[in-house]
Amino acid sequence: MKTSDFDFQVPPELIAHEPAAQRDHSRLMVVDRARQTIEHKRFFDIVDYLNPGDLLVLNNTKVIPANLAGKKEAGGAKVEILLVSRKQRSERDERKSGGRDQIWECLVKPGKRLSVGSRVIFGDGELVGAVLEKTESGEQVIEFIGDLKGFMKRNGEVPLPPYIKNSEPRTHNSELTSRYQTVYAEKEGASAAPTAGLHFTPELLERIKDRGVGVAQITLHTGLATFKPVYAENIEEHKMYSEEYEVPCETIRVLRNAKRVIAVGTTSVRTLEAIANSPPLSPSLFKRGGGLTSALAGGELKGATDIFIYPGYEFQVVDAMVTNFHWPRTTLIMLVSAFAGKDFIMRAYREAIDQKYRFFSFGDAMLIL
Repeated sequence: MKTSDFDFQVPPELIAHEPAAQRDHSRLMVVDRARQTIEHKRFFDIVDYLNPGDLLVLNNTKVIPANLAGKKEAGGAKVEILLVSRKQRSERDERKSGGRDQIWECLVKPGKRLSVGSRVIFGDGELVGAVLEKTESGEQVIEFIGDLKGFMKRNGEVPLPPYIKNSEPRTHNSELTSRYQTVYAEKEGASAAPTAGLHFTPELLERIKDRGVGVAQITLHTGLATFKPVYAENIEEHKMYSEEYEVPCETIRVLRNAKRVIAVGTTSVRTLEAIANSPPLSPSLFKRGGGLTSALAGGELKGATDIFIYPGYEFQVVDAMVTNFHWPRTTLIMLVSAFAGKDFIMRAYREAIDQKYRFFSFGDAMLIL
């Protein structure tokens, strides 16, 4: 299958540069796979499409202020660094460095200014970054020495997508960036928001629960690489970046008893499908009445996934999904095409453009049944 099969044009005026005035008042396109129908609603109408016994799965990752500005130690040239994903390390290395989360794969601008061994000074020197290696895809692995979390909170900016043209402050506590977090964001570690969840409010979630729908959470720390275009001519040649996930044992338990599993966002879809195809789990564990393995009896399942879902994939867990309108030629549009069928999704996108839906991170939503 060709990457060009997933190409289309989005009129610039349909790109959302700011969120809807109220989270749950964004528009909702309801796409029914069985009936091949399309309806146009408001997001708060999603309650009407959920039934007692359904399970809504949310990604509770929280976006961190991962954009940092510093200067190269040698020469003082300005450098911008975006933390993309944490690197796994041994307990010995953690003790040696004085803590967790100090080594990150980063995007550096301009990247040519740094080489392996280069050091970047942040602020008055309270934080230093040392380049350990450069990856084949252009990222740089940097170890941070000092209070990284504290420096980010004081000086970092939340990395809103670059296509969002908005002059409001992007500090971690500004109004704009608070709208780039879900209301249930809890576990810090993402460099991009799971944007399908931005439409939910606490009140809407309570209405959903009152209807007899269960709500469970997973964590997948979303990286910007998820949103990158696919450059390979054949989509099978594309390699996904790995992202960390955590799935509580309780979530796995309620998954087994759900009538329908409704994943909120492609990140939730990828997490559920990844663990269904990984030891110690199997797809049968998620079907009604399966039993938990002893490996999960105590707490949660942790790991990382680079699962790439495109047409031809057979879904094991997810029965319906909530998603936003995605960029062309990305793994995201390929995933929803795998779920609903490429021709049907392309028809829905043409209708969304005709009906002037708002696209991308701060845009409108789609419910695929």
